[in-house]
Amino acid sequence: MAILQALTQLDFTSWLLLVPALAVAAHVALWLADPHGIRSYPGPLLAHFSDLWLGYIAAQGHRSEVVHDLHKKHGKFVRIAPNHLSISDPDALQVVYGHGTGTLKADFYDAFVSIQRGLFNTRSRSEHARKRKIVSHIFSQKSVLEFEPHVRLYIKQLIQQWDRLCEAGARGESGDDGEGGWRGRSGRVWLDCLPWYNYLAFDIIGDLAFGAPFGMITAARDAAPVALNHKQAMASYGKEKTDVQYLSAVEVINNRGTFSASLGVLPPWMRPLAKMLPWYSQGQEAVKQLAGIAVAAVAQRLTTPTDRVDLLGKLQEGRDDDGNLMGKEELTAEALTQLIAGSDTTSNSSCAITYFLAKYPDTQRKLQQELDEALGSDDEAVPTFDQVKRLTYLQAVIDEALRIHSTSGIGLPRVVPEGGLTVCGRTFPAGTVLSVPTYTIHRDAEVWGKDTEEFRPERWFEQDKNAVQKTYNPFSFGPRSCVGRNLASMELLIILASILRRYDFVLEDPDKPFETVEGFLRKPVECVVGIKRRNL
Repeated sequence: MAILQALTQLDFTSWLLLVPALAVAAHVALWLADPHGIRSYPGPLLAHFSDLWLGYIAAQGHRSEVVHDLHKKHGKFVRIAPNHLSISDPDALQVVYGHGTGTLKADFYDAFVSIQRGLFNTRSRSEHARKRKIVSHIFSQKSVLEFEPHVRLYIKQLIQQWDRLCEAGARGESGDDGEGGWRGRSGRVWLDCLPWYNYLAFDIIGDLAFGAPFGMITAARDAAPVALNHKQAMASYGKEKTDVQYLSAVEVINNRGTFSASLGVLPPWMRPLAKMLPWYSQGQEAVKQLAGIAVAAVAQRLTTPTDRVDLLGKLQEGRDDDGNLMGKEELTAEALTQLIAGSDTTSNSSCAITYFLAKYPDTQRKLQQELDEALGSDDEAVPTFDQVKRLTYLQAVIDEALRIHSTSGIGLPRVVPEGGLTVCGRTFPAGTVLSVPTYTIHRDAEVWGKDTEEFRPERWFEQDKNAVQKTYNPFSFGPRSCVGRNLASMELLIILASILRRYDFVLEDPDKPFETVEGFLRKPVECVVGIKRRNL
C-alpha cells in the first residue's frame, strides 16, 4: 500500500523518468533470468536486451546484409533479439522448417494480417493444413499449364512495347513511356527495366488471380484500383460496382512489406505504441490500401462472372475436408496472398536476372546460343514452356541469380515446440525463436565455393548436388514453403527465354552495384539497361 501511495503522488516529470527505468530493469531482469538459455550466444549488445535492435535494422532496409555480417563475425549462431537466434547452417533448414519437427510460425506473421489470416500468415497448423489442401491443387504442375496461355499473352505485350521503343531508340528518339522515361543512344534504347517487369508481373497475376489484367503494360503505368470502403464492397460482391481510387500497386506493396517486416519483429505489447509513430502510421495505411486492391479486383470479377480457368475461379470451387467453400473474406484474403506472392517476386527476380546477364556479356551470349539452338527458326516471339523447360543453362542462370538475389533473404522465424528441439548439436527449449537466413546460407563457401558473390551459372554443373539441394532455399522449405513455386518457375523460364532470345542487354554503368532495399522481400531499386533487337 505504501508503494501505491507513493506512486500516486508522483508528478509528471517523475513518471517520465520512472517508466523508462522500469522498462530497462525489466529487460535486464529477463536477460539475467535467461529462460531460453541463449544468453551466452554472441550478437549485438542491444539485441541481448531488447527487440528494438532488430526492429531498427529491419526498418533500415538491409536486414539480410547486416545479419550476414554478424555471422561472418561471430560464426554459426547469432543472437538477434532477446528470444531469437539466427543459425547460418544448411543442416538447420530441415530441422527448423521441415516436416514433422513441430515448429510453428512466430508472432512475426501477425503483422501481415489485413482482411483475415491467409495461407501465408496463419499460424495454426490445423488451419494451415486446411487452407493448403484447398489451395495446393491449384498450383499443381497440371493446373499451372492451364495458365500458360495467359502468361505468354502478357509477355507478348511487353515485347511489342519494347520493340516499339527499340525502333525509336535506334533513331535516337527519347520519350516518357514508363516510369523514368527512355532515350535513344548508340543504337539502343536506354531505360529502367524494373518498372516494365512490374507491369508484366502485375498484369499476369491480375489476369490469373482476378480474371482481368491491371492494364499496366499497355498503359506503361503502374496503377491499380483500390476499394474505398472494404466492408461495403464485400457486402455488395457480385451486385454493384465498387467505388475505387487508383494508386501505385508497387509502392503500396513495398510500403506494406517494409512496415510489416519491421513491426513484426517487435513484441506484441509494443506494436500498438509503435503504430502511433508517423512512420508506422503510414505503413498501416499501405496495409489497408493493399487489401483494397484485392477487394476491388474480386468485386469486379464477381460482378462479371466468367467460366474461364484462373486462380480465383479455382479458389471459388475449392472445398475443405468438410465440403465447405470459402467465405467472402477468406476468398479475398487468399486472392490477396496470390497477388502479393505472384507480383513483386516475379518482377524482382526478372530484373535481377537481367542485371546479371547485362553485367556478364559472356554468360548472356552463352545463354542466347542455347536458346537459338533450341528454338531454331521458330519466329514465334514467345516460346512455349515445353520448348524451354529442359534448357539446362537457362535453368542454371535462373538458379544462380536466385541464389545471389533471393527475393526472400531473411531468416523466417519459427517457434520451438513443446519438448524442445536440437539443431546443429544444440538443444533449445520450447518457446525459443529460431531462423535460418537464406541470404547467408546462399553464400556458404563450403557449399558454393569461395567465389560466392560472383554470378557464375557454371557452378550448378560443378557442385555436389546433395549439398546444393539442402542449401538452395529461394522458395522456403517444408510444409510452409511457397505453394506457387511451379507457377513462378514456369513464368521465369518463359519470360527469360523470350526476352534474352530477342534482345541484347548492356548496363549503363557496369561499375554501379546492384542496389536493393529490403522489407519482407529484397527489391531492386533500379536497373538501367541499353536494349537492342538481336539479328535472328
